[in-house]
Amino acid sequence: MTHVGRFMQLVAILPLLALTFLPKPTLQDVVQDTTATGYGESPNRLRTVVLDAGHGGKDPGAMGRNSREARINLQLALLIGQKIKSQHPDVRVIYTRTTDKFIELAERSSIANRNKADLFISIHCNANPHSSRVYGTETYTMGLHKTEGNLEVAKRENAVILQEANYQQTYKGFNPDSPLAHIMLANYQHAFMGSSINFAQKVERSFRTNADRLSNGVKQAGFLVLWRTTMPSVLIETGYLTNPTEEQYLISDTGQDQISTAIVKAFRQYKHEIEAAN
Repeated sequence: MTHVGRFMQLVAILPLLALTFLPKPTLQDVVQDTTATGYGESPNRLRTVVLDAGHGGKDPGAMGRNSREARINLQLALLIGQKIKSQHPDVRVIYTRTTDKFIELAERSSIANRNKADLFISIHCNANPHSSRVYGTETYTMGLHKTEGNLEVAKRENAVILQEANYQQTYKGFNPDSPLAHIMLANYQHAFMGSSINFAQKVERSFRTNADRLSNGVKQAGFLVLWRTTMPSVLIETGYLTNPTEEQYLISDTGQDQISTAIVKAFRQYKHEIEAAN
């Protein structure tokens, strides 16, 4: 590469370097109001969970032959919330959306932070543009993608910011089409990474044992929706809409009941574990 080429490459990544040094909310920000529900009340109590139905409104998400992701995500989020409320009346459930409405990614994490949530769960459906045979679940935490496939999932989910007003200002020049941008974003390792991975592992294990699903495992990638959350956070890909068989499962009452039940069982196990640490 010529000196000119190196200079142009450096100029191109300068906006991305700014991401690394952006002020990120800390645990101190979350616990300022010690009378509120959440970490401020007790670090080992799970009192508030935020359920984020991915996409919505003008952003339909992935498209299947007979469905769109945004609708399935909402149905699953509402069902998960109903089951958590029924089984854990001590837990406050908050939704980022309850209708087919477009919510900016930054606002989704802000909702969780404002409500001092103890856990953030973003619900999604996957897609594979190269094969209709790929199927199964996978749960993501914030981190550095280790495969090209993980990067593609993050790029697809992050591309929604292109539909937001002033997205370049909100996300400080982040380019969802740039692989390097996602690497820089993934450098935001935070104090809740261990807990996020712990919950993600429980979700994938529950999919296998309680819903007889193929689990593609726990993965990491740079997701904007998880970027600024100040609590354990995961993004769950519940299945592939590009697989006709799995699409039918995802839109069926049986499939949605099994998926939501598996996630709620993982939630119960995680809640019991962290509260037992008291």
